[in-house]
Amino acid sequence: PVSLPVLTACGSITGHRSLTALPSASVDSDLEVGTLAAVTVRNLDDQVKERLRMRAAAHGRSMESEIRAILAEAVSGPGDRDGLFATMLDRFASIGGVELDLPVRSTPVRAPDLSA
Repeated sequence: PVSLPVLTACGSITGHRSLTALPSASVDSDLEVGTLAAVTVRNLDDQVKERLRMRAAAHGRSMESEIRAILAEAVSGPGDRDGLFATMLDRFASIGGVELDLPVRSTPVRAPDLSA
């Protein structure tokens, strides 16, 4: 077995883990590696955690994904938001839609003129 350091998401070495030696593989030297931010929230109230869990389940995502969405929404600027139509859909979605009766067409449908 080979002993390798274990890296956390924020890049610090936390310890060593024994692994069975694996065949070597080459790595593309032009590969760009992005950095990940890690945030720890201490002393989170149990009720808040439970509400986060419920909200995440309602949106069909993990708690971590829900927290990312909440943070992204909280720091987004006015230009980052959806347009007026999407905002109105969100605001009035609970009321439901309106079905309109379409009038009977009085003239036959014409084919478009594609000669130009």
